[in-house]
Amino acid sequence: MAEHDDRVDALWDAFHSAVNMSGEELREWLLTDASGEEAFERPDPDLGVSVRGEEVVSVLRKRRTDVTDADLDLMEQVTGYVRERLAEPRRQDARWRRSLLSVGHDPLRPDSVRPDEEDLED
Repeated sequence: MAEHDDRVDALWDAFHSAVNMSGEELREWLLTDASGEEAFERPDPDLGVSVRGEEVVSVLRKRRTDVTDADLDLMEQVTGYVRERLAEPRRQDARWRRSLLSVGHDPLRPDSVRPDEEDLED
């Protein structure tokens, strides 16, 4: 179990801000996407997009006090990935949207905010 400290709190908050889908929503999307007629072609088969999505689902089902060091690393990677992808939005690009959906972020939801827009909410 990861030690409860400021890093855990900061990553927990950042991760749950970046991932705007519930674990169940993400799980259903991953299953639907994998079985669809036009299944997502991964640009790099080593990325393991569906594996990463399942890892995100697993973290979403945990309590803050139950996250492991591996979970913290995943949370940091996913948060960085979402922020990076949102920095250059391409909302009409289905592949761009799928790449975000695969880690639990739906860029078409009203709560999807670009990193440079975060300060505007306060």
